[in-house]
Amino acid sequence: MPVDKVRYDNLNSAVKQVLFGRSRQENERWIAFRSHYGFQAWYCQPGHEGSHEKGGVEGEGGRFRRNHCVPMPVVDSIDELNALLEAADDADDRRRVANRATSVGDDWTFEKTLLAPLPTEPFDTALTLTPRVDRYAQVAVRCNQYSVPARFIGHRLRVKLSASTVAIYDRSTVVARHQRAVGKGAKVLDLDHYLEILLRKPGALPGATALAQARAAGAFTTEHEAFWQAARTAHGDAGGTRALVEVLLLHRHLDRAAVLAGITAALSVGSTASDVVALEARKATEHRSAVAGDRDRRVVVLAEHRPASIPADQRPLPTVDQYDSLLGGQTS
Repeated sequence: MPVDKVRYDNLNSAVKQVLFGRSRQENERWIAFRSHYGFQAWYCQPGHEGSHEKGGVEGEGGRFRRNHCVPMPVVDSIDELNALLEAADDADDRRRVANRATSVGDDWTFEKTLLAPLPTEPFDTALTLTPRVDRYAQVAVRCNQYSVPARFIGHRLRVKLSASTVAIYDRSTVVARHQRAVGKGAKVLDLDHYLEILLRKPGALPGATALAQARAAGAFTTEHEAFWQAARTAHGDAGGTRALVEVLLLHRHLDRAAVLAGITAALSVGSTASDVVALEARKATEHRSAVAGDRDRRVVVLAEHRPASIPADQRPLPTVDQYDSLLGGQTS
Protein backbone atom coordinates (compact mmCIF):
# COMPACT_ATOMS: atom_id res chain seq x y z
CA MET A 1 0.00 0.00 0.00
CA PRO A 2 1.13 3.61 -0.55
CA VAL A 3 2.48 5.08 2.67
CA ASP A 4 0.77 8.48 2.37
CA LYS A 5 -1.89 9.63 -0.10
CA VAL A 6 -3.68 8.06 -3.04
CA ARG A 7 -5.17 10.25 -5.75
CA TYR A 8 -8.83 9.62 -6.56
CA ASP A 9 -11.54 10.93 -8.77
CA ASN A 10 -14.81 11.81 -7.02
CA LEU A 11 -16.23 8.29 -7.29
CA ASN A 12 -19.73 7.79 -5.88
CA SER A 13 -18.70 4.83 -3.73
CA ALA A 14 -16.34 7.13 -1.79
CA VAL A 15 -17.72 10.67 -2.00
CA LYS A 16 -21.22 11.56 -0.84
CA GLN A 17 -20.84 15.30 -1.44
CA VAL A 18 -18.19 17.56 -2.97
CA LEU A 19 -17.48 20.46 -0.61
CA PHE A 20 -15.29 23.54 -0.98
CA GLY A 21 -11.80 23.01 -2.42
CA ARG A 22 -10.46 19.52 -1.71
CA SER A 23 -12.88 18.81 1.12
CA ARG A 24 -15.30 15.95 0.67
CA GLN A 25 -18.07 14.32 2.67
CA GLU A 26 -17.07 10.67 2.45
CA ASN A 27 -19.10 7.48 2.58
CA GLU A 28 -18.83 5.71 5.95
CA ARG A 29 -17.83 2.40 4.36
CA TRP A 30 -15.15 4.19 2.36
CA ILE A 31 -13.76 5.77 5.54
CA ALA A 32 -13.62 2.32 7.15
CA PHE A 33 -11.89 0.92 4.03
CA ARG A 34 -9.09 3.48 3.83
CA SER A 35 -8.67 3.45 7.61
CA HIS A 36 -8.20 -0.32 7.48
CA TYR A 37 -5.44 -0.01 4.87
CA GLY A 38 -3.92 3.13 6.41
CA PHE A 39 -3.89 5.66 3.56
CA GLN A 40 -5.41 9.06 2.90
CA ALA A 41 -7.42 10.03 -0.17
CA TRP A 42 -6.49 13.09 -2.24
CA TYR A 43 -9.40 14.08 -4.48
CA CYS A 44 -9.13 15.69 -7.89
CA GLN A 45 -11.21 18.73 -8.79
CA PRO A 46 -14.50 17.78 -10.45
CA GLY A 47 -15.13 18.41 -14.14
CA HIS A 48 -12.67 19.90 -16.61
CA GLU A 49 -10.78 21.74 -13.87
CA GLY A 50 -9.40 18.46 -12.55
CA SER A 51 -8.97 16.57 -15.82
CA HIS A 52 -5.23 17.30 -15.96
CA GLU A 53 -4.78 15.93 -12.41
CA LYS A 54 -5.42 12.37 -13.50
CA GLY A 55 -4.62 12.43 -17.19
CA GLY A 56 -1.87 9.82 -16.95
CA VAL A 57 -4.19 7.29 -15.36
CA GLU A 58 -6.96 7.81 -17.90
CA GLY A 59 -4.47 7.75 -20.78
CA GLU A 60 -2.98 4.47 -19.56
CA GLY A 61 -6.46 3.00 -19.16
CA GLY A 62 -7.28 3.92 -22.74
CA ARG A 63 -4.02 2.44 -24.05
CA PHE A 64 -4.69 -0.85 -22.23
CA ARG A 65 -8.24 -1.02 -23.59
CA ARG A 66 -7.18 -0.35 -27.18
CA ASN A 67 -4.38 -2.93 -27.09
CA HIS A 68 -6.04 -5.74 -25.15
CA CYS A 69 -9.82 -5.23 -25.25
CA VAL A 70 -10.46 -4.29 -28.88
CA PRO A 71 -12.46 -5.99 -30.24
CA MET A 72 -14.44 -6.52 -27.06
CA PRO A 73 -13.54 -9.89 -25.46
CA VAL A 74 -16.23 -12.58 -25.56
CA VAL A 75 -16.09 -14.70 -22.37
CA ASP A 76 -18.37 -17.07 -20.49
CA SER A 77 -17.57 -15.94 -16.95
CA ILE A 78 -15.91 -13.29 -14.82
CA ASP A 79 -13.12 -15.77 -14.03
CA GLU A 80 -12.35 -16.16 -17.73
CA LEU A 81 -12.27 -12.38 -18.18
CA ASN A 82 -9.96 -11.99 -15.18
CA ALA A 83 -7.62 -14.62 -16.61
CA LEU A 84 -7.54 -12.74 -19.92
CA LEU A 85 -6.72 -9.45 -18.17
CA GLU A 86 -4.04 -11.13 -16.06
CA ALA A 87 -2.36 -12.46 -19.20
CA ALA A 88 -2.48 -8.94 -20.67
CA ASP A 89 -0.85 -7.57 -17.50
CA ASP A 90 1.94 -10.13 -17.78
CA ALA A 91 2.53 -9.07 -21.38
CA ASP A 92 2.63 -5.40 -20.34
CA ASP A 93 5.29 -6.16 -17.72
CA ARG A 94 7.72 -6.79 -20.59
CA ARG A 95 6.89 -3.47 -22.27
CA ARG A 96 9.29 -0.51 -22.25
CA VAL A 97 7.89 3.03 -22.13
CA ALA A 98 9.49 5.32 -24.74
CA ASN A 99 13.31 5.18 -24.41
CA ARG A 100 13.52 3.91 -20.85
CA ALA A 101 16.16 1.29 -20.18
CA THR A 102 13.94 -0.72 -17.81
CA SER A 103 10.68 -2.51 -18.47
CA VAL A 104 7.37 -1.87 -16.74
CA GLY A 105 7.88 -5.04 -14.70
CA ASP A 106 11.35 -3.89 -13.58
CA ASP A 107 9.96 -0.53 -12.47
CA TRP A 108 7.21 -2.26 -10.51
CA THR A 109 9.72 -4.52 -8.78
CA PHE A 110 11.59 -1.44 -7.57
CA GLU A 111 8.42 0.42 -6.61
CA LYS A 112 7.18 -2.47 -4.44
CA THR A 113 10.08 -1.92 -2.06
CA LEU A 114 8.74 1.58 -1.30
CA LEU A 115 5.23 0.40 -0.39
CA ALA A 116 3.86 -0.55 3.01
CA PRO A 117 2.78 -4.19 3.55
CA LEU A 118 -0.89 -5.08 3.41
CA PRO A 119 -2.75 -5.80 6.67
CA THR A 120 -2.96 -9.43 7.73
CA GLU A 121 -6.75 -9.49 7.44
CA PRO A 122 -8.40 -8.19 4.24
CA PHE A 123 -11.23 -5.67 4.43
CA ASP A 124 -14.68 -7.12 3.77
CA THR A 125 -15.98 -5.00 0.91
CA ALA A 126 -19.25 -6.93 0.48
CA LEU A 127 -22.51 -5.02 0.72
CA THR A 128 -24.88 -6.40 3.37
CA LEU A 129 -28.61 -6.66 2.60
CA THR A 130 -31.54 -8.31 4.41
CA PRO A 131 -34.19 -9.36 1.86
CA ARG A 132 -37.18 -11.59 2.61
CA VAL A 133 -37.48 -14.97 0.88
CA ASP A 134 -40.51 -15.06 -1.43
CA ARG A 135 -42.88 -17.98 -2.03
CA TYR A 136 -40.63 -19.26 -4.82
CA ALA A 137 -37.69 -19.71 -2.38
CA GLN A 138 -35.85 -16.77 -3.95
CA VAL A 139 -34.43 -13.48 -2.72
CA ALA A 140 -34.26 -10.30 -4.80
CA VAL A 141 -30.79 -8.77 -4.88
CA ARG A 142 -30.08 -5.79 -7.14
CA CYS A 143 -32.88 -6.61 -9.62
CA ASN A 144 -31.92 -10.30 -9.86
CA GLN A 145 -33.35 -13.41 -8.16
CA TYR A 146 -31.26 -16.00 -6.28
CA SER A 147 -32.57 -19.27 -4.84
CA VAL A 148 -32.29 -20.45 -1.24
CA PRO A 149 -33.39 -23.73 0.39
CA ALA A 150 -37.18 -23.95 0.37
CA ARG A 151 -37.39 -24.22 4.18
CA PHE A 152 -36.57 -20.49 4.41
CA ILE A 153 -39.68 -19.32 2.53
CA GLY A 154 -41.03 -16.26 4.36
CA HIS A 155 -37.84 -15.73 6.38
CA ARG A 156 -35.61 -12.67 6.25
CA LEU A 157 -32.00 -13.65 5.49
CA ARG A 158 -28.72 -11.76 5.38
CA VAL A 159 -27.05 -11.35 1.99
CA LYS A 160 -23.41 -10.38 1.42
CA LEU A 161 -23.06 -9.04 -2.11
CA SER A 162 -19.54 -8.81 -3.54
CA ALA A 163 -18.35 -8.01 -7.05
CA SER A 164 -18.58 -11.65 -8.19
CA THR A 165 -20.49 -13.67 -5.58
CA VAL A 166 -23.74 -13.63 -3.60
CA ALA A 167 -23.53 -15.35 -0.20
CA ILE A 168 -26.76 -15.84 1.74
CA TYR A 169 -26.72 -16.42 5.51
CA ASP A 170 -29.14 -17.60 8.14
CA ARG A 171 -27.54 -15.95 11.16
CA SER A 172 -23.89 -17.09 10.82
CA THR A 173 -24.52 -20.14 8.60
CA VAL A 174 -24.14 -19.96 4.81
CA VAL A 175 -27.30 -21.46 3.31
CA ALA A 176 -26.66 -20.55 -0.35
CA ARG A 177 -23.83 -19.22 -2.49
CA HIS A 178 -24.15 -18.12 -6.13
CA GLN A 179 -22.13 -16.42 -8.82
CA ARG A 180 -23.41 -12.86 -9.15
CA ALA A 181 -25.60 -12.37 -12.21
CA VAL A 182 -24.66 -9.76 -14.79
CA GLY A 183 -27.45 -7.43 -15.88
CA LYS A 184 -31.03 -7.28 -14.60
CA GLY A 185 -33.95 -9.68 -14.44
CA ALA A 186 -31.83 -12.84 -14.22
CA LYS A 187 -32.73 -15.87 -12.10
CA VAL A 188 -29.89 -17.90 -10.61
CA LEU A 189 -31.34 -21.13 -9.24
CA ASP A 190 -29.87 -24.22 -7.55
CA LEU A 191 -31.84 -27.42 -8.15
CA ASP A 192 -30.84 -28.76 -4.72
CA HIS A 193 -32.84 -25.98 -3.04
CA TYR A 194 -36.13 -27.37 -4.42
CA LEU A 195 -35.73 -31.13 -3.86
CA GLU A 196 -38.05 -31.33 -0.83
CA ILE A 197 -40.79 -29.59 -2.81
CA LEU A 198 -40.21 -31.84 -5.83
CA LEU A 199 -40.70 -34.93 -3.67
CA ARG A 200 -44.27 -33.72 -3.07
CA LYS A 201 -44.78 -32.25 -6.55
CA PRO A 202 -42.73 -34.41 -8.96
CA GLY A 203 -44.64 -33.14 -11.97
CA ALA A 204 -42.92 -29.75 -11.61
CA LEU A 205 -39.44 -31.10 -12.35
CA PRO A 206 -39.44 -31.61 -16.17
CA GLY A 207 -40.16 -27.93 -16.93
CA ALA A 208 -38.27 -26.41 -13.99
CA THR A 209 -35.88 -23.54 -14.67
CA ALA A 210 -33.60 -24.90 -11.95
CA LEU A 211 -33.30 -28.19 -13.90
CA ALA A 212 -32.46 -26.36 -17.12
CA GLN A 213 -29.73 -24.39 -15.34
CA ALA A 214 -28.37 -27.58 -13.73
CA ARG A 215 -28.13 -29.21 -17.15
CA ALA A 216 -26.39 -26.18 -18.63
CA ALA A 217 -23.88 -26.10 -15.75
CA GLY A 218 -23.15 -29.85 -16.01
CA ALA A 219 -24.51 -30.59 -12.53
CA PHE A 220 -27.30 -32.75 -13.98
CA THR A 221 -25.32 -35.36 -15.90
CA THR A 222 -26.03 -38.09 -18.44
CA GLU A 223 -25.99 -40.59 -15.55
CA HIS A 224 -28.86 -38.71 -13.91
CA GLU A 225 -30.74 -38.61 -17.22
CA ALA A 226 -30.29 -42.38 -17.71
CA PHE A 227 -31.49 -43.14 -14.19
CA TRP A 228 -34.52 -40.85 -14.59
CA GLN A 229 -35.49 -42.51 -17.86
CA ALA A 230 -35.15 -46.01 -16.38
CA ALA A 231 -37.04 -45.03 -13.22
CA ARG A 232 -39.96 -43.52 -15.18
CA THR A 233 -40.15 -46.66 -17.31
CA ALA A 234 -40.30 -48.83 -14.20
CA HIS A 235 -42.46 -46.70 -11.89
CA GLY A 236 -44.26 -44.18 -14.07
CA ASP A 237 -43.58 -40.46 -14.36
CA ALA A 238 -44.41 -39.50 -10.76
CA GLY A 239 -42.78 -42.51 -9.09
CA GLY A 240 -39.72 -42.37 -11.33
CA THR A 241 -39.23 -38.66 -10.68
CA ARG A 242 -39.49 -39.22 -6.92
CA ALA A 243 -36.83 -41.93 -7.19
CA LEU A 244 -34.58 -39.47 -9.05
CA VAL A 245 -35.12 -36.76 -6.42
CA GLU A 246 -34.18 -39.25 -3.68
CA VAL A 247 -30.94 -39.95 -5.57
CA LEU A 248 -30.25 -36.22 -5.97
CA LEU A 249 -30.61 -35.84 -2.20
CA LEU A 250 -27.68 -38.25 -1.80
CA HIS A 251 -25.37 -35.54 -3.17
CA ARG A 252 -25.79 -33.63 0.11
CA HIS A 253 -24.02 -36.36 2.07
CA LEU A 254 -21.92 -38.32 -0.42
CA ASP A 255 -19.20 -37.42 -2.86
CA ARG A 256 -20.43 -36.53 -6.36
CA ALA A 257 -18.24 -39.13 -8.07
CA ALA A 258 -19.43 -41.82 -5.62
CA VAL A 259 -23.10 -41.06 -6.33
CA LEU A 260 -22.52 -41.21 -10.08
CA ALA A 261 -20.71 -44.53 -9.61
CA GLY A 262 -23.65 -45.74 -7.53
CA ILE A 263 -26.11 -44.79 -10.29
CA THR A 264 -24.04 -46.65 -12.89
CA ALA A 265 -23.78 -49.75 -10.67
CA ALA A 266 -27.51 -49.76 -9.90
CA LEU A 267 -28.47 -49.47 -13.56
CA SER A 268 -26.06 -52.26 -14.47
CA VAL A 269 -28.10 -54.68 -12.35
CA GLY A 270 -31.43 -53.29 -13.53
CA SER A 271 -32.32 -51.47 -10.29
CA THR A 272 -33.86 -48.02 -9.98
CA ALA A 273 -34.11 -48.01 -6.18
CA SER A 274 -32.46 -45.07 -4.43
CA ASP A 275 -31.40 -47.41 -1.60
CA VAL A 276 -29.37 -49.47 -4.07
CA VAL A 277 -27.73 -46.32 -5.42
CA ALA A 278 -26.88 -45.22 -1.87
CA LEU A 279 -25.39 -48.65 -1.04
CA GLU A 280 -23.27 -48.72 -4.21
CA ALA A 281 -22.17 -45.13 -3.65
CA ARG A 282 -20.95 -45.97 -0.15
CA LYS A 283 -19.13 -49.01 -1.53
CA ALA A 284 -17.38 -46.77 -4.06
CA THR A 285 -16.40 -44.35 -1.28
CA GLU A 286 -15.01 -47.15 0.92
CA HIS A 287 -13.11 -48.63 -2.02
CA ARG A 288 -11.42 -45.32 -2.80
CA SER A 289 -10.56 -44.86 0.89
CA ALA A 290 -9.02 -48.36 1.03
CA VAL A 291 -6.98 -47.74 -2.13
CA ALA A 292 -5.76 -44.41 -0.76
CA GLY A 293 -4.82 -46.12 2.53
CA ASP A 294 -2.80 -48.80 0.74
CA ARG A 295 -1.04 -46.13 -1.30
CA ASP A 296 -0.07 -44.18 1.79
CA ARG A 297 1.01 -47.18 3.86
CA ARG A 298 4.79 -47.52 4.26
CA VAL A 299 6.96 -50.37 5.59
CA VAL A 300 9.23 -49.09 8.34
CA VAL A 301 12.38 -51.00 9.31
CA LEU A 302 12.94 -50.20 12.98
CA ALA A 303 16.59 -51.23 12.88
CA GLU A 304 17.32 -48.35 10.51
CA HIS A 305 15.86 -45.87 13.01
CA ARG A 306 17.47 -47.23 16.19
CA PRO A 307 18.79 -44.30 18.26
CA ALA A 308 22.57 -44.13 18.44
CA SER A 309 22.48 -44.03 22.26
CA ILE A 310 20.94 -47.50 22.52
CA PRO A 311 23.55 -50.30 22.25
CA ALA A 312 23.06 -53.15 19.83
CA ASP A 313 21.14 -56.19 21.13
CA GLN A 314 23.76 -58.86 22.11
CA ARG A 315 21.31 -61.50 23.30
CA PRO A 316 21.49 -64.88 21.51
CA LEU A 317 18.75 -65.88 19.19
CA PRO A 318 16.05 -68.10 20.73
CA THR A 319 16.41 -71.89 20.28
CA VAL A 320 14.25 -74.98 20.89
CA ASP A 321 17.14 -77.41 21.48
CA GLN A 322 16.15 -77.86 25.14
CA TYR A 323 13.01 -79.64 24.03
CA ASP A 324 15.15 -82.45 22.55
CA SER A 325 15.80 -83.74 26.09
CA LEU A 326 12.16 -84.68 26.35
CA LEU A 327 12.61 -87.18 23.53
CA GLY A 328 15.03 -89.39 25.55
CA GLY A 329 12.31 -91.49 27.19
CA GLN A 330 10.28 -91.96 24.03
CA THR A 331 9.80 -95.64 23.06
CA SER A 332 9.68 -96.83 19.53
